[in-house]
Amino acid sequence: MASQDTAVDGRGRTGPRPSIPLTVLTGFLGAGKTTLLNRMLKDPEMADTAVIINEFGEIGLDHLFVDQAGEGIVELSSGCLCCTIRGDLVTTLENLLRHLDNGRTERLRRVVIETTGLADPAPILHTVMLHPYLMMRYRLESVITLVDAVNGLSTLENHEEARKQAAVADRLVFTKTDLIATETEKADFESLKDWLIKLNPGALRLDAQSGEATPGRLFNAGLYDPDSKIPDVAAWLNAEAYEGSGHHHHHDHGHGHGHGHDHDHDHDVNRHSDAIRAFTLSTDRAVSASALEMFLDLLRSAHGPKLLRVKGVVKLAEDPERPVVIHGVQHVFHPPATLEAWPDEDRRTRMVFITRDLPEGFVRKMFEAFSGALLPDTPDSKAMTDNPLAVSGFTSPIR
Repeated sequence: MASQDTAVDGRGRTGPRPSIPLTVLTGFLGAGKTTLLNRMLKDPEMADTAVIINEFGEIGLDHLFVDQAGEGIVELSSGCLCCTIRGDLVTTLENLLRHLDNGRTERLRRVVIETTGLADPAPILHTVMLHPYLMMRYRLESVITLVDAVNGLSTLENHEEARKQAAVADRLVFTKTDLIATETEKADFESLKDWLIKLNPGALRLDAQSGEATPGRLFNAGLYDPDSKIPDVAAWLNAEAYEGSGHHHHHDHGHGHGHGHDHDHDHDVNRHSDAIRAFTLSTDRAVSASALEMFLDLLRSAHGPKLLRVKGVVKLAEDPERPVVIHGVQHVFHPPATLEAWPDEDRRTRMVFITRDLPEGFVRKMFEAFSGALLPDTPDSKAMTDNPLAVSGFTSPIR
């Protein structure tokens, strides 16, 4: 008999259960998460999806429940499961696995966690990534952030959490675009879109009012294609968006950002967003496993809170034909995953960083020191291995 951590395939072979993709749905207060959830939960594409909601009473979902499954889990007519957070998120996620393992739930295709409007998504992601058993059974696929098209500009200007929610997103969903009426509102929306490109050039942007925010486009943002199970590194990293955005190099913005229309003040979209940077590092050189480990360890131990999101594929010197995938949120990283082969012709190391108060030049210099300048059996390499914190002021980035 297969254990709870294994599954039997169609040929009777036992192997590890495939991990369940997990998505965090966030967005500032009033961004329209309830409206989007109500629409999504009626979609047949949401079958075999579990949606974890903070409180049914607070969010006001209006769909019909067809079966009370117990333990806070409710089955919907679309084939989707809904659950309230009982006690804490870990308990709720464990309950879902228990239902799956004992056969009360036949299939669990994905899990979506809806956050409160004021929530920083990072602690929610850490809850799963730091739990050894949950990390075996779930994998972080994506972050979806809703942005109010009417009030989003002032929200970003006034709330740091809203800027972080936008910066870490894989999908940015504009809501309430149908309410934009005046020339001022249109101009503000254009400024909002410009700002979001600066904050997060790699995120796919969707308009909920135009019907673009379907489950098919919102989800499946992870490394693996859900149908073929083949990794799509290029789409997952979307590194070209960072390289071509023109915003991943730090510039000193000392000017206001005017729209050319009457306003009580000009919105300075750069005033706050300079602290958050999005950039990519790439190299043709293979990196030794120990150098990669030291680079990531030093980066997350000394600067973890400043690493909003890190994604990458790395060519290892020890095994250049089998790249390693890295994925982190602040100081917490998934265990590195080794791919069986390069999935496309681009065999470079590529890493995408979204950081706050951590300049690109500093991260680049540090990566070069570990991956390029420091070759094995050189004095410099030995010095950094013996005392990595003392080299080149790497614990104190120079602006």
